[in-house]
Amino acid sequence: MVERFEVIVPVRVDLAGGWTDVNPYCTDFGGEVVNFTINKYIHATMEKDESGRIKVEYSSEVPSGSGLGTSGALNVGLIATILGHNKSPEKIAEMAFQFESILENKGGRQDQWASAHGGFNHLMFIGDSVEILPFEPMKSSKNWLKKHLIIADSKIEHNSGELHNSIWERYASGDADVINGLHKIRAAARKMSDGIQRDRRELVVESLRDVCDGVDMMDPSLHEPFRSIINPLVESKSVIAWKALGAGAGGTVGLLCSPISRKSVIENLEKEGWEIIDWDYDEQGMRIVSDK
Repeated sequence: MVERFEVIVPVRVDLAGGWTDVNPYCTDFGGEVVNFTINKYIHATMEKDESGRIKVEYSSEVPSGSGLGTSGALNVGLIATILGHNKSPEKIAEMAFQFESILENKGGRQDQWASAHGGFNHLMFIGDSVEILPFEPMKSSKNWLKKHLIIADSKIEHNSGELHNSIWERYASGDADVINGLHKIRAAARKMSDGIQRDRRELVVESLRDVCDGVDMMDPSLHEPFRSIINPLVESKSVIAWKALGAGAGGTVGLLCSPISRKSVIENLEKEGWEIIDWDYDEQGMRIVSDK
């Protein structure tokens, strides 16, 4: 008899703090991230035949390199198909991270933890330890964010591993711009958490702007591919804050728009060839959806 089951794993949106979950920064200073998962999924299916041979297949609803943590979600799905029946989400997330480390992927742990847990997460990273902080977003905050946050794929290809390598080489040399930029991004995560839990929308806006400033301090080229499209929207006050949702220099962008400008912002982005991702919240995280 062939054993078969499928695992679905959501991808994540990094609101604030991304980059600070990566060693050596999180060992030296501690990292902090606020993220949430959306209803775009990695599907991983495992078949095990009578002789014990295992076949794993997977597909993704978003392209790799999108900046939505697809590689982390994919590896959570891979580990979960093999071990998911008897391992906790934390264990699966850590094993997925370690698997990526073997492949020399220079990233942090936020993607795996978000995909395994689902929903909104406020995570703290101290060295190799991950702490899940108490986090209760207000319903009004979630509704406001859903209404005003546009997620758009720029279709600009990038390699996040190469971007990480450049930044961390400068960090290792003591580059003050990189270190101070990371400090600013980490502080933005605490502000984002406060804003979402108290429905302080001005704090959410400030946090996104602080993240952008911090990334520009580290390396302005990470935002350069987006500026010609987004800067006019910011200058017209159609977009009030924005950030790259991954390492930058391509992939997906989150844009917070004013209530009356959403339609025009979408039209402008689509005119430039960007794809708008129709999204909603995922509250469940990694789960087995069939077992035959």
